Amino acid sequence: MQHRILPLRAVFTDLFCKKRLASSTFKSHQRGIMNVISERHGTILTIGINRPEARNAVNPETASQLVQAFNEFEKDPSLTAAVFHGLGGNFCAGFDLKEVAHNASSLKVEPDVTKGPGPMGPSRMQFSKPVIAAVSGYCVAGGLELSLLADLRVVEESATFGVFCRRFGVPLIDGGTVRLPQLIGLSRALDLILTGRPVNAQEAYQFGLANRVVPDGQGLRCAIELAEQISAFPQKCMKADRSSAYYSTFDATSFTDAMQFEFNNGADVVVEESVSGAKRFSAGEGRKGKL
Repeated sequence: MQHRILPLRAVFTDLFCKKRLASSTFKSHQRGIMNVISERHGTILTIGINRPEARNAVNPETASQLVQAFNEFEKDPSLTAAVFHGLGGNFCAGFDLKEVAHNASSLKVEPDVTKGPGPMGPSRMQFSKPVIAAVSGYCVAGGLELSLLADLRVVEESATFGVFCRRFGVPLIDGGTVRLPQLIGLSRALDLILTGRPVNAQEAYQFGLANRVVPDGQGLRCAIELAEQISAFPQKCMKADRSSAYYSTFDATSFTDAMQFEFNNGADVVVEESVSGAKRFSAGEGRKGKL
């Protein structure tokens, strides 16, 4: 995995609409094939799959590098959000089935999900900070599962989602049957899971799978801007609300349990951030719905 270091106040290329983003050093601890490229822009980290010749299909090396990149993101307190994307026009076409065809053991991973990564790498991971997926081109099979680990998905108009692995007898073992029903409901999730049909950006938006639909070529830029907006809010409050939403969706044993977690999780924030926020509001900030 390689981390590109952009100079401070670097000017983005046309892909990023020449927007200036602050950057600082982000060190790589692994040498070799650049299957994953991470770039730091201020407090935002972009993590990109770099196998365009395979539509960013994930092989074991790529999976390992993705885990490393996301671990570094999670452990770095100076990073506030990550943007997950694919280079070369596609998000991810799933696990590289050529690997399976020639080496069946490439799909073997630790069966206990608490002890190791999934076949796609970070698919079993949970994060304390927001992750936004910038989806372009194909986001199918295991690639769809990877996009589901993100909090939000910014999707380009020509993007395609789908459980294409249905055609080849490859099951969803990277969270697809767990996260997808929670995100869009069981009925719609089964429509994708059972049929394996392609779903375009507009239908994905109607389902709630896509959170934003943007013009082709603008996904990464718009996702970074969204990450910046989220990062500008008081962070303890945002993280507390985010954590409670995930807990109530996946871990709570009852409504009462979820309500208690929400209160306990947010109580300290009232003292740490809410009082100062109330003072700013009283002084006139944020009136008429302005952020």
